[in-house]
Amino acid sequence: MEKWTPKHEAPEPLEGPVVATVTGGTVLWFVLFLVQLPFYGWYDDHGHTWWLWTCLAGGGLGLIGVWYVRARDAAIKRDAARRGTEAGEPAPGTGH
Repeated sequence: MEKWTPKHEAPEPLEGPVVATVTGGTVLWFVLFLVQLPFYGWYDDHGHTWWLWTCLAGGGLGLIGVWYVRARDAAIKRDAARRGTEAGEPAPGTGH
């Protein structure tokens, strides 16, 4: 049996509005939690309280995700500015 080998290189990863996407998803998880909260009794009676806690956990993990993608975005911008100044070009936002 022949080992599979790729025939071409993988494409570059897509970059988009990552911070806005993760922030929007986090807000959505918290909104879903708040919308379900008034119905806690019904969820408890039917054994579905995990739905609420899943939404709360999603919002909490989303906050960690927002922190991470903001730090990643800042690091990418710092690296781009550093590379620009090393090449003799003015750093972005310096007005030169």
